[in-house]
Amino acid sequence: MKPCLIIHPEDNVAVALRDLPAGAEVPVVSETIRLIDPIPAGHKFARTFILSGQEVVKYGSCIGRACQDILPGQWVHTHNLKTSLDGVLSYTYHPDYSPLPSSEEAFFMGYPRPDGRAGIRNELWIIPTVGCVNDVARAIADRCRHLVFGSVENVAAFSHPYGCSQMGEDQENTRRILADLIRHPNAGGVLVLGLGCENSNIDVMKSYIGDYDPRRIMFLSAQDTEDEIEEGIWLMEKLARNAACDRRVPVSCSRLVVGLKCGGSDGLSGITANPTVGIFSDLLISRGGTAILTEVPEMFGAETLLMNRCRDEALFSRTVELINDFKNYFTRHGQTIYENPSPGNKQGGISTL
Repeated sequence: MKPCLIIHPEDNVAVALRDLPAGAEVPVVSETIRLIDPIPAGHKFARTFILSGQEVVKYGSCIGRACQDILPGQWVHTHNLKTSLDGVLSYTYHPDYSPLPSSEEAFFMGYPRPDGRAGIRNELWIIPTVGCVNDVARAIADRCRHLVFGSVENVAAFSHPYGCSQMGEDQENTRRILADLIRHPNAGGVLVLGLGCENSNIDVMKSYIGDYDPRRIMFLSAQDTEDEIEEGIWLMEKLARNAACDRRVPVSCSRLVVGLKCGGSDGLSGITANPTVGIFSDLLISRGGTAILTEVPEMFGAETLLMNRCRDEALFSRTVELINDFKNYFTRHGQTIYENPSPGNKQGGISTL
């Protein structure tokens, strides 16, 4: 295996593909660089002399500025590299994306749902409307493990601390999220478990859920029954008998929705997992499917790449608003916008966002 990789011809750093000792003679394109420092796998070292204040370039993009002079062969990381990112910015739309051409329809083996969506799992869920009944939900789930039969794959309780003593947008967000979970296509059956006296009680939640299939969504208010655990188990058994009959069938990828989330990123993620997931997303979207990038702060520093992939200027403007509103959210709460990389990210070779 090669000792290092140059990701883009304009990069002034190289990425070590394995641990490299100080003093090693490393071939880099048409030259050989003698390493001054030991370079852990996934970390960067300078290809050229980088002056203090000069841009450090990786992926052909600026990832920060040197905060001291860096010699060829020196380790480039948080001790000598600082972010060059600023706060709220102005952006200009420069469209730079050609979607993949639509090709023949692709399919996955999924569970079609009555609302037209499709799940990739078939599970039984218990959704508490309020945190006060979390322990009841867990107790019911623990006593319903026997209901994993037929095509039922799992029984899970979704504990949370919300549902009461909330106001305004905070309460609305909780209700929308709970309603989305209750209607989620990965659930073949859902028991909505309430206490009875909470703000987001079952009657309130029904207005957020809308039309539903009573064979797949059932309700239990703990204050309306003598033994909520036994009653909950009985309802879960009814849900299970219906869900166990569901079968996987070929479903068009146009109905597939995939959420993307980071997973312990390191200095090699940008040349392995991230491009793979990006290419997968392009392929999925070309077949009518949906990929959701869920972490806005992870976009900071690369937001222009996403903005220039927007299909029109109206969507570009919404994306600018998304980014800058989130930066303002950090600032309003007195938090630093760009110091996001975790200790594990940094140990793996990531220096800045």
